[in-house]
Amino acid sequence: MRRHRKNHIGEAFQEPNINITPLIDVVFVILIAFIVMAPLLELDRIQLASASKNPLHTIHLQDPSALQIHVHKDNSITCNGRFATPATLLAMLCEVKRTNPQVRPQLFHDKKAYFGTYQSVKNTIEAAGFEQLDIVLMP
Repeated sequence: MRRHRKNHIGEAFQEPNINITPLIDVVFVILIAFIVMAPLLELDRIQLASASKNPLHTIHLQDPSALQIHVHKDNSITCNGRFATPATLLAMLCEVKRTNPQVRPQLFHDKKAYFGTYQSVKNTIEAAGFEQLDIVLMP
């Protein structure tokens, strides 16, 4: 809808319209550039330590913790060498937190285990009152 007004001389003139076509063109060019570049970006990958049940396979830590949690490739969980379910893990962690409140848990997560198991263990650790967690990765 165009409005015509008369200026002080009496001539009709149009109100200026804003042309946003160049702005839209620039946005589309940037969007296309991101779509083309996204597959070319290289993501960093972190290799997780293997949580082996074999006692000969040990990882020497600079700061070993009194609380070590292992998530094995079959998604089984051990806490300080004792098998645990997600329900019993909370009780075990609460007991360790009560007896040794300064301990920081160390989580060894097998790279073939599900991420959901890691998330469940991490949530259980937080529910037990721990504020920090060490995740042990391969050197």
